[in-house]
Amino acid sequence: MRPVSLLAAAVGLGLAACAQSSFITEVRGETTVPATLPGGSTELNAFPPISSLAGMDFDQNQDFKNQGLSKDEVTSVHVDSLSLQILSPNDVDFTFLDNVEFFVRAGDRESRIAWKNDLARSNLRPPNPTLRLDLGDVEMQPYVSAPTMSIIIRGKGRTPEREVRLRAVVRLEVESGLL
Repeated sequence: MRPVSLLAAAVGLGLAACAQSSFITEVRGETTVPATLPGGSTELNAFPPISSLAGMDFDQNQDFKNQGLSKDEVTSVHVDSLSLQILSPNDVDFTFLDNVEFFVRAGDRESRIAWKNDLARSNLRPPNPTLRLDLGDVEMQPYVSAPTMSIIIRGKGRTPEREVRLRAVVRLEVESGLL
């Protein structure tokens, strides 16, 4: 092999080794919005926490383990998608909500990562409608690399006539540093 070809091959291999690696990981959880008390509607201004999205340590995440990656090696994390689905009852829609927001929190830092306003007009019909939220362009790397982080749901509306069970699915695009 000629010296120029050998040099070009070595440079090509070196650049390939410096490429960033990315993958998708998904975290999900459920919560239940309690029904209104008999005799009337009440304002809904707080959601019960989603326990599986609280106190997450991404060093324990299976996708991170499969990649052989620790959270300290992450260079960038962004929300790829966030959805909220009504699991039960299956004949309910989102009209009991006015808006919903999701926040990421680590320690005393917090950022809004997704939202949807004017849900009464979302026109999503039963059974089990799924709401796709609007996404912010939040760099989540400082949250993911923290000792623990949580994803919190907030919103406003009216308590539903019956208890409503919700599932949140958060897909994250994770990039690691140079290989």
